[in-house]
Amino acid sequence: MTLVGKKAPLFTAPAVINGEEIVDKFSLEQYIGKKYVVFYFYPKDFTFVCPTEILAFQTRLADFEKRDCVVIGCSTDTENSHLAWLSTPKNKGGIQSVTYPIVADTSKTIAINYGILGGEFEYNEEGMTVFNGAPIAYRATFLIDKKGIVRHEYVNDFPLGRSVDETLRLVDALIHNEEHGEVCPANWSEGKDAMSATREGVANYLATH
Repeated sequence: MTLVGKKAPLFTAPAVINGEEIVDKFSLEQYIGKKYVVFYFYPKDFTFVCPTEILAFQTRLADFEKRDCVVIGCSTDTENSHLAWLSTPKNKGGIQSVTYPIVADTSKTIAINYGILGGEFEYNEEGMTVFNGAPIAYRATFLIDKKGIVRHEYVNDFPLGRSVDETLRLVDALIHNEEHGEVCPANWSEGKDAMSATREGVANYLATH
């Protein structure tokens, strides 16, 4: 079930902030009413595709910030694992230099509430709890507006890296819609023509593009 159009599930969990400090109670709620939020999940620390994505978000972090948007990463690893990875140089497979928050969802409840855990808990014939699938998060990305509503989500399987540029484009599209009341057509990007959500608006756009 999609979360688009619904309130983003709030959480309070341990996280590493500024690339070096563990906080016990990092909360999504602190940004509601104040910032746009790109909240994304990745599968595991100390892996292969994950550091390329995490560092790609860091490279574009200033672009998100100038749009009044914060970036938050999350996986089911512990905060200590996050800190160790954040302290490891990039030339040794680490993500040193990342400054935005990385949340530790060790209980897996955040991933479950966002619907992106790679499997599910069940009971076997003996009544024992078992897990079917991979007990880690898919590569999921959520764009949350300043009212705390999820406006966009997409989920990739484990081997498929996401596009940070596309995420930034969607932040631009959301801001354009809120500021101008126009809708953003296929392949729209900042600076291109949008259109009014009317038959006439669509007809005018199609006639000129």
